[in-house]
Amino acid sequence: SEAASTKLYIFSDAAKNSNASSDVTDIRSYISTIKGFQSVTIILRDKNLGLANSIIDGVTRLCGEYGQAIILEDDLVTSPYFLRFMNDALDLYRNDDRVSSVSGYMYPIELPISEETFFCKAPHSWGWATWKSSWDLFNSDGCALLEKINNAKLTQEFEKNGPYSYLKMLKQQISGKNNSWYIRWYASCFLSEKWTLMSSRSLVKNIGIDGTGVHCASWKYDPFMGDTAQNPVKVDPISVLEREDVLNVFRKYNKKVERLRFVNFAHRLIGRLRGIYD
Repeated sequence: SEAASTKLYIFSDAAKNSNASSDVTDIRSYISTIKGFQSVTIILRDKNLGLANSIIDGVTRLCGEYGQAIILEDDLVTSPYFLRFMNDALDLYRNDDRVSSVSGYMYPIELPISEETFFCKAPHSWGWATWKSSWDLFNSDGCALLEKINNAKLTQEFEKNGPYSYLKMLKQQISGKNNSWYIRWYASCFLSEKWTLMSSRSLVKNIGIDGTGVHCASWKYDPFMGDTAQNPVKVDPISVLEREDVLNVFRKYNKKVERLRFVNFAHRLIGRLRGIYD
């Protein structure tokens, strides 16, 4: 129901190369048919910006115009209550300078909490929101961020908040091996000692971990896929603090993700070898 009162902005990147041109044409034909929102504004890039630059530009533009933004990438499916949660959280924590973002995604795990929300030090990028005051903290210079983390001896603290080696991701962004805006956003928030409000039930699922996208390989066994909330997630004021009980569950889940990362890699490798020898 909130879609009808929501202004939707669609940023359509230009084709990276001639092979992608027909797909971009098809996408642009489709997005011109989208209805159901208060308004639909389509921004057609005339040159390829790539994932990071396109998102950074889009979030900067909308935060500048509206003071906040809710961001979704094209491979995400939301709960019917996603927008309600985001708007409630944006309103409640707008003036709390400890909070930098709101996340709609939650891992498919059982949490040892009765609250509908909790706080985490690492922001998430699958269906999220922020305010201009927080986005202004974003530093696009990966080298400078890494230097600050190293100088403050915060590498272990930086690593502990998710199912990846964030330090490795940041170093790969610096070397040009990935094009991640997210790792620079996390590092910027981390160094500013900011928090992300999380929903205890996921309002988002990612259907893009199937090998069809540029940035994700195919995972036969997807540890991130789960059901989305089919009733509202209530946003009440809670203490801004780290939950050790939640972190313990995260740690067990992260080990599962790491195991499945190897299993999926082996599965892809076997598939390629079969293709070679069949």
